Amino acid sequence: MVTLDGGSDGLGVLRRVSAEARTWLTPGGHVLVETTEDQSTTAAAILEGDGLAARMITDEDYAATVVIGTAP
Repeated sequence: MVTLDGGSDGLGVLRRVSAEARTWLTPGGHVLVETTEDQSTTAAAILEGDGLAARMITDEDYAATVVIGTAP
């Protein structure tokens, strides 16, 4: 149930993952998060705020957006 309840903006779980991701990733390692296109800018800002480089990829054929955080 916790993965379905991301808090008021739907990004609560991402915030918890992002806060720890640099300790899990080797340099150049990635964390990928599927999100809505509307949430992607905020999701990228969360990852960047925790020290990861962030980029977004959208596949319109699948209506899918992924935000990728990369460890320095």
